[in-house]
Amino acid sequence: MADPPGCCSTCATCLLCPYSCQWITAKKEKRKGLRTTKYDCSWFLFLFCVFLFTLVWLYFAIIILNDFHNFNEFIFRQKKLWLDWSLVLLIATAVLISYSSVLLVLALCLQLCGQPLKLHWVHKVLLILTALVVAAAFTGLGIKWAEEWKSAWISLQATGPFLHIGAVGGMTLLAWPLASFIYRTRSTGLRVFVLLVYCAAMIALYLAPLGITSPCIMEENQLPPKPALVGHRGAPMLAPENTLMSLHKAMNCDVQVFETDVMVSADGVPFLMHDEELTRTTNVQAVFPERATLNSTAFNWTDLQQLDAGSWFLERRPFPTVQSLSPGDRQEAAEQRIPSLEQALEAAKHSNLSIMFDLRPENHSDYQNFVNVTLGVILQSGIPLQQVLWLPDGFREDVKQQAPGVQHVYGRKRVENEKEPVLRVNLPYQDMSSEEIRQYRQDNISVNLYVVNQPWLFSVLWCSGVSSVTTNACQVLKEMEHPIWLLPRSTYFMIWIVVDCVSFLIIIWAFVLMK
Repeated sequence: MADPPGCCSTCATCLLCPYSCQWITAKKEKRKGLRTTKYDCSWFLFLFCVFLFTLVWLYFAIIILNDFHNFNEFIFRQKKLWLDWSLVLLIATAVLISYSSVLLVLALCLQLCGQPLKLHWVHKVLLILTALVVAAAFTGLGIKWAEEWKSAWISLQATGPFLHIGAVGGMTLLAWPLASFIYRTRSTGLRVFVLLVYCAAMIALYLAPLGITSPCIMEENQLPPKPALVGHRGAPMLAPENTLMSLHKAMNCDVQVFETDVMVSADGVPFLMHDEELTRTTNVQAVFPERATLNSTAFNWTDLQQLDAGSWFLERRPFPTVQSLSPGDRQEAAEQRIPSLEQALEAAKHSNLSIMFDLRPENHSDYQNFVNVTLGVILQSGIPLQQVLWLPDGFREDVKQQAPGVQHVYGRKRVENEKEPVLRVNLPYQDMSSEEIRQYRQDNISVNLYVVNQPWLFSVLWCSGVSSVTTNACQVLKEMEHPIWLLPRSTYFMIWIVVDCVSFLIIIWAFVLMK
């Protein structure tokens, strides 16, 4: 289908060797009369689709990094193995996208040089495996982590305008090899079909901004106040989670609320702990090996005080930031113990820091007693009740009667005809749209969304008008004085028109030049 080759023998050999796994010079190729067949074109199309498929997965991999610590915790609870699986994900994705990208670039260069696209069978097998691996990754994401599809949709509000520019740029660059293919191809039908598909794709891209929406497309004077920061178990990137050190580090990050989890020991002492087992965040396997798998509530307070709640943080390094800790911070982290709720309340009281907590486990047979004991500690601590944000739904009416000053936070959206108005909600960031956030803000309902770690996500929620966010990365979000980007609608409209016009002119130039 292609006319005789149009580049030097050395270039042809350098391109054909990695793509076709053959040392064939341009002269030999011409003598043998090898040409790009429809079969070869179908494999090029498959290569292009695999590249796009892998590119989309790379985008997803970057987006889900915001929530990947949850995945690491899930794997640990299932397999008792701690590893930063985000590194495995990124390395594997980088290998796949690099491989498909190199093959695609080679194919495009071969087309520009007029060389045949004879993809070697080894590459064909590897491309099929690449497609299967990525398909399996998407399938697993949909089955085990379906909420990340919502995260991807939210991310388009942050990246949509830039993805549009990138897509237009990439498709514009394809004009050169496409023009070469069209001018060299003898089949009129195929030439018309390819040209129509390309034109349809470009028209769709040129008009794509009509469907792109983002809360950050607004005037500067319309930007809502910066959301307050809620420390997720304190500052878990800087100190062992749910410890007094983590609480103090969160205060240094200008966090307004310390979010934690409370359990009650066998002898009635509320303490800070997220997991139902102690294995992830303590050395319980070394101190009490025969009881390591028991529920945290099965231990009395004396036993809990014997456990080291900080060394795991230095050994497992749950976040990359652990490596940059100072010697003093490392020493302090190694000395951490499980704090009681009373100790946390005392620290919060003196620093004017609010404390928000869940009471676990909710399905415990003695849960009502847990509520009463916890409430008793709060009342005895002397902390102003407006600094206490109560999350547990169980026996909430009893709490309202015994401590009417406590601020109640609901883990659900408001419903019609409620007996009492909902003033505070605490929800996953995937569960509220920008429109709902704006409506809640207009109705003076405080919205806290969790867990927000990446600046791009914080920027979108900031532009939407969210009241506060729960974060692991308070030290990062603290430094943000402005969303990553903010564009007036008129400016975005101008960028859109300029990008489309420049792209159109370059495509016309490419076809004229190649002719």
